[in-house]
Amino acid sequence: MKNLTEQQKGSLLAFVAVMFITPDSLFIRLSNVDTWGLVFYRGVIPFITVFLGMLIIYKLNFFKMLFSSGYHGLLYIGTFSVTNITFVVSIQNTNVANTLVMIAMAPMLSAFLGALFLKELPDRKTWITIFITFTAAIYIFYDSIQIGNFYGDVLGLVTALGLAVGAVTIRSAKDRNLIPAAVVGKLIVALFALLFIESFALTNGDLIIVPLMCIMCVAIPFVLVTIAPRFIPAAEVNLFFLLETIIGPIWVWLIIKEQPSLETIQGGVVIITAIAIHSFIKLKNS
Repeated sequence: MKNLTEQQKGSLLAFVAVMFITPDSLFIRLSNVDTWGLVFYRGVIPFITVFLGMLIIYKLNFFKMLFSSGYHGLLYIGTFSVTNITFVVSIQNTNVANTLVMIAMAPMLSAFLGALFLKELPDRKTWITIFITFTAAIYIFYDSIQIGNFYGDVLGLVTALGLAVGAVTIRSAKDRNLIPAAVVGKLIVALFALLFIESFALTNGDLIIVPLMCIMCVAIPFVLVTIAPRFIPAAEVNLFFLLETIIGPIWVWLIIKEQPSLETIQGGVVIITAIAIHSFIKLKNS
């Protein structure tokens, strides 16, 4: 990593994070745990995993980093907690494609928030990519909205806004490590779920699916996504999340036959192509 430019570091971290995230929707569908049980485990398992890892690496400096993060840390704790809850509840209340397409609005929201609060205007290439991918997402959404649920779709939009605010918050505090704040956010998610959870039981396949999902699709990605905006603008980080818009439904289709529409596939090809070209140009220039 030392020999990479900041653009290369940020792009690599964001890409790897999203690749870990893509099976997340599938695991949520495969699990038989109720919504709030799932939210609880997606909070407590990553919290314990990353908290112990941070203590081993940083020891008591973990708490120093947490308390020194200031209002940036508090804001990130809030947005991180909200997005972790709304994502799961959204997936459970609408079609997977609907949730992921709503999340596809995150780059557009990040670009506007970054320009407004950080005076970090995206370059023309990024704006063009955002416009193309956003149009493709709307094309997918126009079809998938007919089989979805309004409640789940709205929570998907809230998730997108939370991702945008979180990425801009990290970008505005590049000199601070906000992973401890994310760890606290996970603890808050678990504590909030305790208010609604009906059962802690994990049976049969859930004994493997839930821990695997919580570590592979939640713990590892949230660390990488928390670091990535320190190297590249928030809008560029969230562009990579658009890959989940197409790859996520494909996982679900391959395993449990929840087939994506032709519009999802067509729009997904456009999204992947646009992000690939944008990333290639950015990395080449760096």
